[in-house]
Amino acid sequence: MNHTTTMTERRTLLQPGERAPDFSLPTSPTDQVSLAEFRGQPVVLVFYPADFSPVCRDEMALYQAVSPVFDEYNAQVLGISVDGVWCHLAFAQDRGIEYPLLSDFEPKGEVARAYGAYHQETGEAQRALCVLDEDGVVSWSYLSPMNVNPGADGILAALEAQAAVRRPMML
Repeated sequence: MNHTTTMTERRTLLQPGERAPDFSLPTSPTDQVSLAEFRGQPVVLVFYPADFSPVCRDEMALYQAVSPVFDEYNAQVLGISVDGVWCHLAFAQDRGIEYPLLSDFEPKGEVARAYGAYHQETGEAQRALCVLDEDGVVSWSYLSPMNVNPGADGILAALEAQAAVRRPMML
């Protein structure tokens, strides 16, 4: 993984007001995505346990279905799990997912650990959401029970709150 600062493991999920650690993770055998690429726009980080697991299948497909609304906010969704790139590619094709799925495979869970979204006992990312503002600061975060799809309402409320703060500046 390429990063500008050394990542350390957090015990709790990043909270609003905290700066999100930069990272670069693979999306395919030849391509990587860096968080820094999305400065200047909101980013939705979706940490999830595993491709093809029942709750993850539905959760990730929901975010694809809601993507036109995310687009209205110019928000980029990034899915992150410890699965490998080939698994991600098959999962994206199977579920019709067009947003990037990032492989936090090696070192295993390093980004999830840095965000406080790693589940040590299972060796997977926890089901966690972080909405970042255009400066890379967390505006909202949520740690969901592993067996519960957190839906999109919290994400949409956070994006609307960000837009409301920016609107007076745009007038």
